[in-house]
Amino acid sequence: MKIAVLGAGSWGTAMAVMLGQKHETVILWARKPALAELIQNTRQNREYLPDIVLPDTVTVTSDLIAAVRGAEIVVLATPSHAIRETAATLRPYIGLQTILVSAAKGLELGSLKRMSEVLAEELPAQANNIAVLSGPSHAEEVGLKQPTTTVVAAPSQRIAEAVQDAFMMPYFRVYTNPDIIGVEMGGALKNIIALGAGIADGMEFGDNAKAALMTRGLAEITRLGIAMKANPLTFAGLSGIGDLMVTCTSQHSRNRRAGIMLAQGKTVEEIQSQTNMVVEGIRSTLAAYELARRFQVEMPITEQIYQVLYRQKSPKEAVLELMTRSKTHEMEEVAIDSGSWKQK
Repeated sequence: MKIAVLGAGSWGTAMAVMLGQKHETVILWARKPALAELIQNTRQNREYLPDIVLPDTVTVTSDLIAAVRGAEIVVLATPSHAIRETAATLRPYIGLQTILVSAAKGLELGSLKRMSEVLAEELPAQANNIAVLSGPSHAEEVGLKQPTTTVVAAPSQRIAEAVQDAFMMPYFRVYTNPDIIGVEMGGALKNIIALGAGIADGMEFGDNAKAALMTRGLAEITRLGIAMKANPLTFAGLSGIGDLMVTCTSQHSRNRRAGIMLAQGKTVEEIQSQTNMVVEGIRSTLAAYELARRFQVEMPITEQIYQVLYRQKSPKEAVLELMTRSKTHEMEEVAIDSGSWKQK
């Protein structure tokens, strides 16, 4: 089997390394020719995933056409804002049976579409072959062969299981799930809550605050997901609470680090200039804010993160507003019959 991995950031590199331990032909595509040549020659991606050696089965190139030609599986691990352009370029060069695996966790600004929707628009002939891979899976740990579990969602069981078979390793376990919407929304929205977790850490709040943020964050992620026809149970799984936990607490989380920098008073522009990798949560916050308005869903944490990122609101003010909201039931979506409670 030939597998092409598009995007030589930390996650794309980690997947190429992992897949190269199982398959004989893995092509890692880097957009920058100089980076592709450096990785190919040194067998390491020192810029994005240092100290991890690529197996001999992995070839690195900046030639996108050569990378995907004849590939049975094409993994898209570019930043979310580059998915549409990359997919459009692929159109003449991939076969009708090629399986496309989206490994990007984000939403497209403007259209507010999920990555699988973007791929289906640009590659309609392969629309039924699109799968989504998500879950708690930091590249740094996958590269070191540390135990990791993920989930793949696809339109059909056949496609989901084909990806499952291709990716399963002794240290990399893949579950299947038919809920593409839920898997994608969990992966995109958890980055917003991780920004909030970073702000909490940067303001030196304790465990109580982080537990509350993660729990209430999951509640609003689920609320929007349900409005978009996702299965609520998906958010209790790997692509929901699993990815949320790791992204809000890990030292590897770039979104959490960005939140810490926000708490220190840095602007979005300063954060992006000081980070060599894309902080997906910044874009996802804007898209989720617009989706919440479209679906008329209340997302107070997302709204406050939006105000901090795009309206120059101070993190301290945002926390105060969250804590002084009008009182409500924990299960806000459930209409509670006061008559069922004992009145004393």
